[in-house]
Amino acid sequence: MAIGSLVPIPEPPRLPFLGNIADIDAENSIQSFLNIAEKYGDIFRLKLPGTSMVVVSSRVLVDEVCDEKRFKKIPNFVLLQIREGIRDGLFSAYLEEPNWGIAHRVLMPAFGPIGIRDMFDEMKDVSSQLALKWARQGPHKRHRATDDFTRLTLDTISLCSMGYRFNSFYSETFHPFLDAMAEFLTECGRRAQRALPSIFYRAQNQKFRADIDVLRETAEAVLKERIADPDNDRKDLLAAMLKGVDPSTGKRMTDASIIDNLITFLIAGHETTSGALSYAMYRLLKNPETYRKVQREVDEVVGKGPITVQHMQKLPYISAVLREALRLDSPIPIFSTCVMEDTLLQGKYPVKKGEVVNCFLTRSHLDPAVFEDPLTFKPERMLDENFNKLPKNSWKPFGNGVRACIGRPFAWQEAVLTMAMLFQNFNFVLADNDYELHHKQTLTLKPKDFYIRAILRDGLDPTKLESRLSGTNLAAEKPKAPKADANLDGGDQGQLMTILYGSNSGTCESLAQRLAFDAASRGFKVSTLDCMDAAVQRIPKNQPVVVITASYEGQPPDNAAHFVSWISGIEDKEALRGTSFAVFGCGHRDWSQTFHRVPNLVDSRLEELGATRISEIGLADAAAEDMFVAFETWEDNVLWPALNKLRAIDGSEVIQEGRLEHLKVEVSSTRSTILKQSLAEGKVIDTRVLTAEGEPVKKHIDIRLPTGTTYRAGDYLAVLPINPKETVQRAMRRFGLPWDASIKIEGTGIRLPTNELAPAESILSGFVELAQPATKRNILALADAAESEDDRRALKNLAADGYEAEILAKRTSVLDLLETHPNINLPLGLFLTMLPPMRIRQYSISSSPLEDQSIASITFSLVSGAAKSGQGDYIGVASSYLESLQADDRLRVSVRPSHAAFHLPPTPEQTPLILISAGSGIAPFRGFIQERVAMVRSGRKVAPAVLYHGCREPARDDLYADELSDWEAAGAVAVKRTFSRTPQKSGGYKYVQDALWADRHRFLELWSQGAQLYICGSRKVGQAVEKVAKSIQKEAAELKGERLSDEEAKKWWDGLRNVRCATDVFD
Repeated sequence: MAIGSLVPIPEPPRLPFLGNIADIDAENSIQSFLNIAEKYGDIFRLKLPGTSMVVVSSRVLVDEVCDEKRFKKIPNFVLLQIREGIRDGLFSAYLEEPNWGIAHRVLMPAFGPIGIRDMFDEMKDVSSQLALKWARQGPHKRHRATDDFTRLTLDTISLCSMGYRFNSFYSETFHPFLDAMAEFLTECGRRAQRALPSIFYRAQNQKFRADIDVLRETAEAVLKERIADPDNDRKDLLAAMLKGVDPSTGKRMTDASIIDNLITFLIAGHETTSGALSYAMYRLLKNPETYRKVQREVDEVVGKGPITVQHMQKLPYISAVLREALRLDSPIPIFSTCVMEDTLLQGKYPVKKGEVVNCFLTRSHLDPAVFEDPLTFKPERMLDENFNKLPKNSWKPFGNGVRACIGRPFAWQEAVLTMAMLFQNFNFVLADNDYELHHKQTLTLKPKDFYIRAILRDGLDPTKLESRLSGTNLAAEKPKAPKADANLDGGDQGQLMTILYGSNSGTCESLAQRLAFDAASRGFKVSTLDCMDAAVQRIPKNQPVVVITASYEGQPPDNAAHFVSWISGIEDKEALRGTSFAVFGCGHRDWSQTFHRVPNLVDSRLEELGATRISEIGLADAAAEDMFVAFETWEDNVLWPALNKLRAIDGSEVIQEGRLEHLKVEVSSTRSTILKQSLAEGKVIDTRVLTAEGEPVKKHIDIRLPTGTTYRAGDYLAVLPINPKETVQRAMRRFGLPWDASIKIEGTGIRLPTNELAPAESILSGFVELAQPATKRNILALADAAESEDDRRALKNLAADGYEAEILAKRTSVLDLLETHPNINLPLGLFLTMLPPMRIRQYSISSSPLEDQSIASITFSLVSGAAKSGQGDYIGVASSYLESLQADDRLRVSVRPSHAAFHLPPTPEQTPLILISAGSGIAPFRGFIQERVAMVRSGRKVAPAVLYHGCREPARDDLYADELSDWEAAGAVAVKRTFSRTPQKSGGYKYVQDALWADRHRFLELWSQGAQLYICGSRKVGQAVEKVAKSIQKEAAELKGERLSDEEAKKWWDGLRNVRCATDVFD
């Protein structure tokens, strides 16, 4: 090939002597590789002190590098450190080392089908220990899945390979060997990232050597014990190594090599399988339909009896789930090869003999040329027939060729067995409803801080489960009605009630807690207050069940998806006979096609399955009313009267509306620490005002994310705010509290620190929504507390005819009313019970992780002005909190993913973008464009992108104008602005929809090339763009001699939602 046809491999800029070491995050190198690959494409080269490496991340390139005639596996940087402990074991040896060949040939028969089947009983023994542990700890116990799966896989490989029991499930602490191994592996990762000589790490090196000594001494003791017992007839891996003879050389394995490989089995045999099980569990919990298919397969194949080795080949869907989980999240995300002779990759990229080439599976497994919707979890594509049709080397989690994982059959049987056993006997829910996947990187990848709850199925208890697992009692098991959960405090008085909620943002959960608090005064005892998913196959009978849930673009909340999937799939129309229920739903009318879809589905489906409806469904529209007000109205006017009527029919005592109970509060002048919030701590790096003086304030904040947090351009940053200082001072003043007052709260059912002293200012600042509009019940409670007849009359009028105009329209809070009626003597405890808990606010992230993966920025408008209630100024809770922050301030944050459609397409070279925003709606598009700039500056060619952005006036509120000019010059975007105050400065176009209509031919040109359309702004902006887009489509049809009716245009537009058009609208 001529020299002129060679293409240099892209390389990031590097530092003198240090090369690209600053580009690699020592704690999260995989994310660093991902970011570099997004910038530079499918192949790039990094220079590190003393070496260089090429990284390939497309299926085509990985396939080429898997050619064992041109490339051979070598230990990568971490494995070179691991060799310090296990030398030339199977996992870490060079191909040419004699001990590798001897061990490989000796052990191959032991990992054959017969050998693996013979290990089944011991695998099942350990899996049963895991199941029984979860069963005995109860349905509300939070289990860190990765820890328990690690216990499982360590105990399994140690028992099956050498007959040794660590008994990890019988202790909260690990065996010293396991602690030493964990420390050893962690230090190997650190050592691989260090640039300074080892003399700077003397203490770490001493600990490293001590951990290696523990590993080798333990393995040596196991070996000596076996040698000293000649009558031991176990046929495990240790026996194979002691007795086996290499058929090629006639040699046996040395004791040192046996020790190396015993440790190797424990390292390699537990890390990857525990990661695979954790990722599979996460994916199933996030995908209810596949979860149900797994459980259905287990129920059909295994039934209610014990699992046997014969079942292992009859569970193809579980195998597909494991394959797909490993595709999306391979625990070993990269493997290294060495170039055997100078060669060209793809016939154009030159690599030299001896150079390291890394196959980056985290990205090659997502190659859109191979996998449609590559980020979507679709086990069906991994069923045997489809899996066998995949292009060669598309799926490589077990490595390649002769150096592929020798223990793959062992790991596979163990994983299938574990999945089958767990899903036969348990239902699972996320312990943290808002959990999103983040990775913890050591030797391998695993989910970080991934907690689940395990809930027994089929009316089982731990004793019955033990009998089922052992097969000692095969009598038919009749499911029993679930018992009331012991998860709520309370006495024995009152009829039982179950309250279930489906909630992402926390609103429906707050409503459920409010209902539970009210129930006691109505004569009910809440036996269960839990997410809907926890009630799968456990809906109680002979007590009312109240379901409170929302819809999110027609989909159930994260912690209700399994419940909805379950009731949707039940075929027995009498399955819920004996259950009585009521449903309340929350929604937003802007999503007209899916408005209240989930609550309506739950309401109708429960009735279809034989349950009895207690009352008519309650529905709230966030676009037209306050959720708390709507719920309280339904509760008082519909739910409680219906329940009382039901009790009257049953002959039970009917308790009329009780006086609203309040919390007991002690006031003192001592301080205490405030209850910690659940979100992680971020740090403000920088803030800046984006608008000119005199304009409504819009600001930009850069925030360093909590360690280990990752995000994608287009995601949200959730912020837990604090009430404005002025509002808190008003409340302190109204209740006569000194600034240093502390209060002690006694009570249950409310999200407040209880039974300990806490500063009153902290409670009012961070735990309750002081600005929440008063509900009718709040107002009537104030009327009851009023001593003046005039106050009572005025308040009762506000709760009736004046409510819409004077309370909701003006957003009048309880605090506003107390200031308007200063003679009302309301106890502080009653005031606190009236207020909902502080909610998180979500802001679109306005940066790209390719700029800095540890920093996310947000762009927001400061909300303030004269209060419509007439009580001083209205100050936005979250925006005022954010506006007050300065560099080095700390705040509570977490990343929340946006809808899957509201991210950049996986093929930036081929897919044009049409971005439409107004005001601070530009936030996510700044992140999109910043990401494209990083790609362009790294040498990638991207498809066209155009941004239509609406402002008021140039140089006044033209957000990010200088940045956008630079990025436009770089070729990352074309910017088209409209100025509503000075349309003559934007071609006569006042609003973005005007510019879009004028530019409709360009729109159609990009659309014909497969463009994605994104809209972010107010509801009015979204509606206006929709109208123009439909008009463009109708005109295009007319030019073709066709006619598109309004109904057909609407159908066309609706069909685009979350396919080629993604919207993020706000008010």
